[in-house]
Amino acid sequence: MTAAPSPHSRADGPRPGLRERKKTRTRQAIRAATYGLIQEQGYDATTIEQIADRAEVSPSTVFRYFPVKEDIVLTDAYDPVLAAELAARPGDEPWPTALRHALRRAVEHGVGEEAELTRLRTRLLAEVPAVRARMLESMSVTGRLLGRALADRTGLDPEGLEVRVLSMALAGGLMEVTRYWAEHGHEEDLAGLVERALDVLEHGLPTPGKS
Repeated sequence: MTAAPSPHSRADGPRPGLRERKKTRTRQAIRAATYGLIQEQGYDATTIEQIADRAEVSPSTVFRYFPVKEDIVLTDAYDPVLAAELAARPGDEPWPTALRHALRRAVEHGVGEEAELTRLRTRLLAEVPAVRARMLESMSVTGRLLGRALADRTGLDPEGLEVRVLSMALAGGLMEVTRYWAEHGHEEDLAGLVERALDVLEHGLPTPGKS
């Protein structure tokens, strides 16, 4: 999950100014052009020049918003939703409970509001090595967000080893959930897969032969 400025992350704040709204529209146009081209001709055949032409912007504008093509695919609104949901949970709630709730809401947002694009992104993550490599590079963004949330709830140092290990384990686990979901044809319930991943991180591996 790679964060991007999103209208959803500002729902409770002041209305963005004209300049910011133009940036949002440009970003959305680039993403829509990219997804359309990929669905028509595949990821590798889609070039920045084609994306720029369809979005009616210059190639330099595309690069200004997204340094590499993989970023266009990976950028979504999950992180802002996750951050907002975690912040809204009761302060004395145990972190596993708060995290499960926040992740459930983030998944509902992705599958509910951007279902087709979510499936396309996860399929590309599973099938395209360049997308997967970029996702690994960008995992630190989600890891830092989770680390700050865990530190707030536990009173631990967000830069402490324990918090950093757990937060990056969570981020890596979420990446594997999305790959698994895509590799199995998006047939299973994504929220259920997230719950299974959290069970492993919280309680360890299940005993063979037991549910």
